[in-house]
Amino acid sequence: MHATDWQFPYASQRMPVLAKNIVATSQPLAAQAGLRMLLKGGNAVDAALATAIAATVVEPVANGIGGDAFALVWDGKKVHGLNASGRSPQAWTPDRFKGLSAMPTKGWDSVVVPGAVSAWVELSKRFGKLAFAELFVPAIEYARHGFHVSPTISRQWHAQVPLLFEQPGFSSAFLPAGQAPGAGQIFAFPAQADTLSAIAQTYGETFYRGEIAEKIVADSRLHGGALTYKDFADHRPFWVEPISHQYRDLTLHEIPPNGQGLAALIALGILNHLDIRGMGIDTAESIHAQIEATKLAFADVYAHVADPQAMALNSSQFLDPDYLSGRAKLINMEKAQWPGTGYQRSEGTVYLAAADSNGMMVSYIQSNFRGFGSGVVVPETGISMGNRGSGFSLDPDHPNVVGGGKLPFHTIIPGFVTKNDEAVMSFGVMGANMQPQGHVQMMTRLADFGQNMQAASDAPRWKITEDQLGLMVEPGFDEKVLEQLASRGHRLIFAPRESTEFGAAQLIFRLNDGYLGASERRRDGQAVGF
Repeated sequence: MHATDWQFPYASQRMPVLAKNIVATSQPLAAQAGLRMLLKGGNAVDAALATAIAATVVEPVANGIGGDAFALVWDGKKVHGLNASGRSPQAWTPDRFKGLSAMPTKGWDSVVVPGAVSAWVELSKRFGKLAFAELFVPAIEYARHGFHVSPTISRQWHAQVPLLFEQPGFSSAFLPAGQAPGAGQIFAFPAQADTLSAIAQTYGETFYRGEIAEKIVADSRLHGGALTYKDFADHRPFWVEPISHQYRDLTLHEIPPNGQGLAALIALGILNHLDIRGMGIDTAESIHAQIEATKLAFADVYAHVADPQAMALNSSQFLDPDYLSGRAKLINMEKAQWPGTGYQRSEGTVYLAAADSNGMMVSYIQSNFRGFGSGVVVPETGISMGNRGSGFSLDPDHPNVVGGGKLPFHTIIPGFVTKNDEAVMSFGVMGANMQPQGHVQMMTRLADFGQNMQAASDAPRWKITEDQLGLMVEPGFDEKVLEQLASRGHRLIFAPRESTEFGAAQLIFRLNDGYLGASERRRDGQAVGF
């Protein structure tokens, strides 16, 4: 067990859950779906999958059947990585998007083959104990008979309506009586229940090589999309060797590119060269150092990460000790900077963690990308299609340039921590480019200051904006700290308390004989266990 304290110094309405079996995620009904599997004798993978499947129903503002997924699984001896992201339609070429300044974020031209369903199948086959169809029971119940919409999810639902109501199928699917449901209102989606039942009965085959695939492709064709039946039939998830880097006495494991987990490893590798602990917790010095290291990491990742087959550089080059040392020397502790890459070129997500009494732990993330995703909902299926295709670049010289059959740049990253080859924590901080920033903030709080993970999650967060020019800050920072950050040149943006910009953490930390489960105070979710 890694040392941790039991202080709770930040404003919060949460206490951690201590138990031998735990599930943590951002929606209570989804977390309890996973708990039901554990109570039936299932393991952490069964719990994670039931949670993920239920989340497509009860948290549609962030994920769906038409999204992607990644997972890290600790089997008691090592960490296994699964990449279940989907490829672009083979028919996509740069010419298809000629004249645009950026990839579309809505409609069928933002849709790639969804991979989440394949993740459910693959994880169940390799690690699950319960029957595959058993994992779908809670989700199907919620979809067919309805569930009470929770407050944060209702707010997110209403916020996305002006952006997506004109997309094919969206209004009829997600706007009952012409508007988004309010908190406490019951929402049912029988078509989604039918689709989940079909997936459960066919072990996912209908989704990629059957009737559901045909329905998706037909709707794509009707609206000018490029997806074909062959694009679906060719999809396969794939197991990957996680990439990792040691920070202090802990090792952080991430999924390799096409995801942005590399950014967290680069930033922590740079911070290894600085005395964060000596700077003190929540000080301007330690926050500034983390921000500057993260900017350096983003500069590399945004310039180089793509489908691994298209990358000229591999992850190990960015984690080379000499390279990280050189990047650390670029940090000016008195001044904010906007760095470039060290090598030159030749919004919406659900995270969950689960752990069982036998030592299996899961870090799993699933997303439609920007909230509901593309806004497209395939008629009579309840399938909201993700918009991960918007992650491609239109720069012809970039390795992530759009093309046929390619994996796009991905923001979703599950994290896992070990110490001396023993499990310490499964965790994630969902939320677009907040994710590696959140990983850095959680890791420094744990490794440098020994905070318990509920306190680490409750602490006020900072976030570098997507254009890298601003620094968003939550309420809760000391005014003097903010003044000192501003004096260093950070362009502060003060976010309201209800802002969803700072992601959502779910963390399960291993104790001597059980776990500490922490769930995000910024969302409706919970950690549950027994």
